[in-house]
Amino acid sequence: MTDVVIAGIGQIPVGEHWDLSLREMGVRAIRQAVADSGGLRPQALYVGNMLSSILSHQANLGALLVDYAGLNGIESYTAEAAGASGAAALRLGYLAVLSGYIDCAVVAGVEKWTDAVGSELESALSMGMDYDFEAIPGLGANGQAGLIMQRYLYENNLEADALAGFPILAHANAVNNPNAMYHKAITREMYQKADLITDPLNLYDSAPYADGAAAVVICRRDLLPEKPVHPLVRISGSAVAIDTLAVHDRRDPMGFEAAHRSIQQACRKAGMRPEDADMFEFCDSFSVYAALSLEAAGFADRGEGWELATDGTLALDGRLPSLTMGGQKGRGNPLGASGVYQIVEAVQQLRGEAGANQVKNAHCALVQSLGGPASTAVTHVLERISD
Repeated sequence: MTDVVIAGIGQIPVGEHWDLSLREMGVRAIRQAVADSGGLRPQALYVGNMLSSILSHQANLGALLVDYAGLNGIESYTAEAAGASGAAALRLGYLAVLSGYIDCAVVAGVEKWTDAVGSELESALSMGMDYDFEAIPGLGANGQAGLIMQRYLYENNLEADALAGFPILAHANAVNNPNAMYHKAITREMYQKADLITDPLNLYDSAPYADGAAAVVICRRDLLPEKPVHPLVRISGSAVAIDTLAVHDRRDPMGFEAAHRSIQQACRKAGMRPEDADMFEFCDSFSVYAALSLEAAGFADRGEGWELATDGTLALDGRLPSLTMGGQKGRGNPLGASGVYQIVEAVQQLRGEAGANQVKNAHCALVQSLGGPASTAVTHVLERISD
C-alpha cells in the first residue's frame, strides 16, 4: 500500500462560457492539472459529468477528452452520479491507483450548462430524481428543495430567513475567488427581499447552474521527486453511500442518512473523527442541504444545523471554515464538475495557495458531494503530508 497523492490541479472560471465548447473546457482543465503535476503522464482518465448526453448531445466523453488532450492510448470513461459525478470520478481514480492497477490517473469534471435553454434545462435536471414518481408528476429540483426546506422550517419552528447565513457566507468567500461566478457579498436584508423561486425557497437559497471544468492528477507518492514542486496532499479516506432515490420513500426525509454514512466511513478509513478536520467543504446547492449536511456530519444536532451560519461564518467551537472559496452558491454550480472543484479548492487550502481566503494551519480537509438530495453521498478526506 502506498499514499495516493494529488500531484496536480487545474480549473477554469465557473460561468457562462458561450465561446467555449465542452471539449475545450475539459481539455483546458486537464492540461492545467498535468502541467501543475510537473508533466506526469496519466495512464487513465476518469470523467465526471451529468448532462452532456442530453444538453450537449455528446456521450463517450472519455474518448473525446483523451483525443483532444493528446492522451491517446490510455483508459478512459465517464462516471455519472448526478451532482456527485465529479466526486464519483475521483473515487474511481483513487481506487485504481490504490489497488496498484495503475500508477497515475487524471480525474476531470466538466459540465456545459449553456448548451441548452428554457424548459429543456429543467427537464434535464429532473433526470437526477426518480423520474417516474417525482419528475413526471411535475416536481423539479427547485420544487423538491422547496418542499424539504418548508418541512425543515416547520419542524423546527423557524423564521423564513433562518437559513440566510449559508448564502451570506458563500458570497462573502466568493469575493476573493478569481474562478467564482459571483464577486459580490450579500446581506441579510438582500436575502429577505429576494424573489421566491418556490415558497419558501428564494433566489439566494439555490446555487446557480453554470459551465465549468476542473481536474486533478493523482498518483502513487513514490512517483514524485524527493522535493516535489508543491506541498503534498494525500487522499487518506474515501467512501460512497446511497440512500433511497425518491425522498417520499425515505424513512426520514429530514435525515441525510447517506451523507452521514459516507462521512463516518471515510473518516474511519482515514483514522480520524469529522471534528478533527480543519475545514469542511459540503454541498450547498440549496441552503437547506447545507444545514442537513452539517447535521448528518455530526457538527450539529437535528434541527440545529442552521444555527452554525447565523452570522455569515460557520461557528463550531469558534469557527469551522467551510465553503472557503464560495461553495456552489458563490462559485457557481457546474453540476457534474462541482465535486472536482471542491477537491481543487481544498487542495489549494492545504497547499497554502488560497490567497485572501486561506485557512490558517489547514492540514486536513473533509470534502463531501451530494447527488440529488443526498441520494448519493461521496466523501473524501484530504491531508497535507508533513515536510
